[in-house]
Amino acid sequence: MKTEPSAGAISSHLAVRPEWLDRGREAALEPGLPIVDPHHHLIDRPESGRYLLPDLLADIESGGHNIVATVYLEWLSMYCADGPVEMRPVGEVEFANGVAAMAASGTYGKTRACAGIVGHADLTLGSGVAKVLEAMIVAGGGRFRGIRHIASMDPDQGHWGATAVRPLDLLRNSRLREGFATLAPLGLSFDAWAYHPQLGDVVDLARAFPGTAIVLNHVGGPIGLGRYKGKRDEVFADWRARIAELAACPNVHVKLGGLGMKMFGFDVHEGALPPSSEQLAALWKPYIETCIAAFGAKRAMFESNFPVDKGSYGYGVYWNTCKRLTQGMSAAEKADLFHGTASRFYRLGL
Repeated sequence: MKTEPSAGAISSHLAVRPEWLDRGREAALEPGLPIVDPHHHLIDRPESGRYLLPDLLADIESGGHNIVATVYLEWLSMYCADGPVEMRPVGEVEFANGVAAMAASGTYGKTRACAGIVGHADLTLGSGVAKVLEAMIVAGGGRFRGIRHIASMDPDQGHWGATAVRPLDLLRNSRLREGFATLAPLGLSFDAWAYHPQLGDVVDLARAFPGTAIVLNHVGGPIGLGRYKGKRDEVFADWRARIAELAACPNVHVKLGGLGMKMFGFDVHEGALPPSSEQLAALWKPYIETCIAAFGAKRAMFESNFPVDKGSYGYGVYWNTCKRLTQGMSAAEKADLFHGTASRFYRLGL
């Protein structure tokens, strides 16, 4: 199945080139280490390509790592074709739960794909979003864990192909916060995706709702393109200060991944060969070490962000990179980073 976007599509994601990726395969390091991949997507849309369960399982098998379970993250996919607009995202949860049931049968191998499900509900519906969330809980068959309402927005986002227009201060919107207040009473968590200049809004949200579990996606999105291109040291210093503020909120966790996306400004996709895990580990070390130092292993989790990051490197290479970055850590710390934190945060019971 193809993972490339359709010809002529405008995308903020790098095109996947299977032949290029095949030139950089690596044997898995520490192949027995259990891993929960807490952030991947499944998709079938003309503008974004196709990546479904067989594609995910093929990546897992080719990488050679011990992926015991995964968490599905919303990607505006498989919405209901009709019915009230606000209820249509329930279809994505139904879809993911169906995939999870397939994986749970054991017919497709040992990996329990989509063991946890994160959907999307429009929190700007205010308290009225509760009926959507309740429908998702039913549709999730015991696997629905929370939602993501993307807030990422920047005046320069055209430099990396992002086209969605959102208020820059979306997370401070009073109606959104009214909807956000319905999450904790229903036992649901929140995945936060915002760029580094917006992280102050995430801090404010976390402080306003200390009883709601929040996980920051993609190390908090330090931008490397547009007006930030060529200013990596300046951006890093600003981002690091904001990460420290977020880490002071005990209800916030962080996902360590997503660094293969265009907006980070790394150029690994431009090489004649795909990057090795050694190269990626050297490139990412400041970001990963900063996050782990701030949050601790018990509030940090590695994430593949596939297939979005597949334009930059292979699935197996990603996990080898994570293992190189944790060399010298204790067995307990590695257990948390690779499976324990994700299992606890998403209540997977592993």
